[in-house]
Amino acid sequence: MTNNETELLNNIEKNLTKIKQKNALTHCITNSVTINDCANAILAIGGSPFMAEDAEELEEVVSISDALVINIGKLSKTQIEAMEISCETANKTNTPIILDPVGVGVTQLRNKVTMDLIEKYNISAIRGNISEIKAIAKLANVLDESNAAKGVDVNEADIITPENLKANGEIICALASKLNTTILASGPIDILSDGKLTIAIDNGDEMMPLITGSGCMLSSIVGTCIGSTTPLEGCLVAILAMNIAGEKARAKVDEKDEGTGSFRAYLIDYLYQTNSTSLINKANIKIL
Repeated sequence: MTNNETELLNNIEKNLTKIKQKNALTHCITNSVTINDCANAILAIGGSPFMAEDAEELEEVVSISDALVINIGKLSKTQIEAMEISCETANKTNTPIILDPVGVGVTQLRNKVTMDLIEKYNISAIRGNISEIKAIAKLANVLDESNAAKGVDVNEADIITPENLKANGEIICALASKLNTTILASGPIDILSDGKLTIAIDNGDEMMPLITGSGCMLSSIVGTCIGSTTPLEGCLVAILAMNIAGEKARAKVDEKDEGTGSFRAYLIDYLYQTNSTSLINKANIKIL
């Protein structure tokens, strides 16, 4: 492990302490399919969830929030309006915005909404699967590939492997630099970059994509963590907390011969039990 990697791990304890102590008010305009799981994940990691969408109260809500999470999983005209009002207010109040571009690359509407938000507002972090991130890279003229996104799932051609890790890291770093944001791309190996430092995180479990909402939960706790720290450090704590909780949940499921429903419940349990010792000891990170 390099000195820089050691330093990243050493900072986890103080950052997790900040997250637990601050109890960041995390305002989410999110996917109605997973809204309950997102709220519970935020509570488990140490934040305070607020799920408001009515245009009449959004300016007030955002102005007192520590972070704004925008998830485009289930779009409507009303929700798009709410997103724009919230983002405009967030930029006025210097509230960090976390964007989860669910399904970008699948429809023209999702492409338009995603790029409108990126171009109009200061986005602190973008958290999506690797296909979604590559779709944005294509729309932003960072990538020429034409792989199509596969709904909310990763296209098989995009799956991050040890063999293509460096190439994917370069794409994500270039995109983060161009958009002046921090990007967390989820996959079998996760990649995090702020355009200067690029980190691979090789934790998690293959059962995580088998439950609805694991990505939405991750984006929500990214919001809580960034609301207490910085975009890069917040993303790192969030992805390690989520992935290591997933590893523990899978071990529990296997021990009891259970399935995905139990895995979902254990995932929240282990998020709640997140501690710096576990994150530091189990973290498998590498600076690219």
